[in-house]
Amino acid sequence: MMHESGSISINTENIFPIIKKWLYSEKDIFVRELVSNSSDAISKLKKLSTIGEADLDGDDKWQIRVVVNKEEKTMQIIDNGIGMTFEEVGKYINQIAFSGAKDFLEKYKDKTDEGQIIGHFGLGFYSSFMVSDKVQIDTLSFKKDEKAVRWVSTGGMDYEMGESDRTSRGTTITLFLSEDSLEFLDSFKVREILEKYFSFLPYEVYFDSIEEPSAQAEEAEKDKEPKELKPINDTNPLWLKNPKDCTDEEYKEFYRKVFHDFNEPLFWIHLNMDYPFNLRGILYFPKLKHEFETMEGQIKLYYNQVFVADNIKEVIPEFLMLLKGVLDCPDLPLNVSRSFLQNDGYVNKISAHITKKVADKLTSIYENDRENFNKYWDDINPFVKYGCIRETKFYDRVKDIVIYKTTNGDYVSQNEYLERNKEKHENKVLYVSDERQQAQYIKLFKDNGMEAVILSTMIDNHFISFLESKQTEIKFLRIDSDLSESLKEKEENVDEAASKELQESFEKLFKDALGNDKLKLKVESLKAVGVPGMILLDEHSRRMQEMSQRFGGFDMSHMFGNEETLVLNKNNDLIKKVINIKDKDDRKDEVKLICEHIYDLAMMSHKQLSAEAMTKFIERSNMLLTRLVEV
Repeated sequence: MMHESGSISINTENIFPIIKKWLYSEKDIFVRELVSNSSDAISKLKKLSTIGEADLDGDDKWQIRVVVNKEEKTMQIIDNGIGMTFEEVGKYINQIAFSGAKDFLEKYKDKTDEGQIIGHFGLGFYSSFMVSDKVQIDTLSFKKDEKAVRWVSTGGMDYEMGESDRTSRGTTITLFLSEDSLEFLDSFKVREILEKYFSFLPYEVYFDSIEEPSAQAEEAEKDKEPKELKPINDTNPLWLKNPKDCTDEEYKEFYRKVFHDFNEPLFWIHLNMDYPFNLRGILYFPKLKHEFETMEGQIKLYYNQVFVADNIKEVIPEFLMLLKGVLDCPDLPLNVSRSFLQNDGYVNKISAHITKKVADKLTSIYENDRENFNKYWDDINPFVKYGCIRETKFYDRVKDIVIYKTTNGDYVSQNEYLERNKEKHENKVLYVSDERQQAQYIKLFKDNGMEAVILSTMIDNHFISFLESKQTEIKFLRIDSDLSESLKEKEENVDEAASKELQESFEKLFKDALGNDKLKLKVESLKAVGVPGMILLDEHSRRMQEMSQRFGGFDMSHMFGNEETLVLNKNNDLIKKVINIKDKDDRKDEVKLICEHIYDLAMMSHKQLSAEAMTKFIERSNMLLTRLVEV
């Protein structure tokens, strides 16, 4: 009769706190570790059967069962895989599993970065003691004439080995849950954990909850499918199929199922590689309801169809985190540090390949389906711009397919825009950041056969600065940063002395009226006769101010200077009348009000007035209307 007892040479007082902190900060990971071991046991037996070293006698209905028993406070993980002999239990449990725990203790006892461990695989069995007072293994090897083995350990230090009453091939791990882990008797919680990690495991996973002691408890040990239970997983996920065999509806249904998003994705990329590395997956470009959702992507990483984690940036290029998708990378060394992954050439190749495939997909749509590419642009442009900034290789691949919506409502590439506007402003891309606020400027442009592109997302300020650094001959200018010559009336026989005198006269007039001796002012002859005044703001200083306010939360205009310039239109009737009355003593109060109003109107077309300025504008408007009625 076989029997063995002994102690494991590891100090649980040292190992438990470290494993809890570093490896099992997510307490439910023990479920993933144990079910993954069951999956491996089945895979090993399948392999032996394939090469003729195991006779299954037609029994190849592979399955894993997880059973919780509330009365007995147990959780069981049951498989019909390869099983173990008495000697193999001694080797794989008493030696390898516990020596692995000891190695882990030595390697990570002094680590301070909680993000060090990536996949957690490799120390699976020992995780069972994180939630259990006692762990029992009942296993029967596939080998003929072998006897079933029972292994029992309390606290992970002392163990007993002997014969088991198990009659079918495979292994059952029984966890006698500790008082601080009884939440794992909650059937909803356990089902949720199983679905989280094993929704796509290659072998069927069944879950059963035994509420009260009954004959069902005895059935739990039998490896046959319960009549009322259905597998919680899809053993053949869409990413494993050949892309040509997948329909659009299958892609959309998979997206809804995995991400619980009932908005249809715009399009997707199916990755399917066997060489030089094994990589499969599907990346979706989601339809966004508003710009801030661009930061809510989710890339789920799998390892042989077992979920590992969301958004592991060491494997997945950071800008791709704005997408949604699944990636299965069975060749990744997951039980290593993040710093190793970051510097591993193999991992870098995977990241580069994913980047290339995304760029190729975008280019293909641009070249072969430009109409839909234009429709997608409002949703995908923050992602593309962010990708260009973050990944040089991505920028190199997509720089010619970056497009812009224009104030005319169509979409153009940068080259297309420059080509059709080269006679009006060569090598300049004029843009709008707020169509409503800058409506007056847009109208001026349209009235004069000019167009601007619309750059209204949060990332655009960074993006155009990035493009200017890459293409030094191109300059981006907001529509209110300068006056194009196309907006000015050509004047002949200009009296320079008279123009200078008018300029100086208006400067003094408006500085005095506004109480601002630093005001910058220009007098121009504009084609738009209905516009009395406009505000121009230096492009560079405005960008710096906006960036400091957006990311610093405070105004740093004092550091960059106030580069606003008030442009007065001497073709406008109101300005002409101000010229006629500005020197009359009995009209000084009116002139002051008019100057203030012209300035505020120009500012309102440029940006929102402050609360104080708006209050004064309303009061002044009422005063002017009253005077108008009294005339």
